[in-house]
Amino acid sequence: MPQFDPSSYASQLFWLAVMFVALYWIVSKIAVPRIGEVLEQRARVIQDDLDRATQLKAETDAAIAAYEKAMAEARAQAYEHMRVIQADMKAVADKRTADVIATVTKQISEAEARIASAKQAALESIKGVAAETARDVVAKLAGLTPDAGSVDAAVTTALKEAR
Repeated sequence: MPQFDPSSYASQLFWLAVMFVALYWIVSKIAVPRIGEVLEQRARVIQDDLDRATQLKAETDAAIAAYEKAMAEARAQAYEHMRVIQADMKAVADKRTADVIATVTKQISEAEARIASAKQAALESIKGVAAETARDVVAKLAGLTPDAGSVDAAVTTALKEAR
């Protein structure tokens, strides 16, 4: 094997040093800077992604807060709208109730007036029937014809006492 020949050690060492220096120079001037650039670029991309994620998280939090605020406002507005509708419905119901009460009260007073006039008419007719019956009874029992004025006065007195 020629590598183990002691007469070629000097040239092998020379070429080893030349190749080491050449490889060292290539690696230090070309490969390491490119690797450093790639690492820096990756770090920038990662940092940009983290910054973008932080920004998006802040935007998301702001959107959630705006959504919750809008929902709270909508709930409050709906509650207020329902309260107004309920108040309007209560006012309409109260008005209708008052109208019904007024109508029923009017009908009751009209019915009471009709009852009173019917009662008065009945009492008047009873008075006439009672006077006529009293005259007939006196005529049949006593055989007398009483005077119409005295019979009417007696019936009127008896009716007043019955009330």
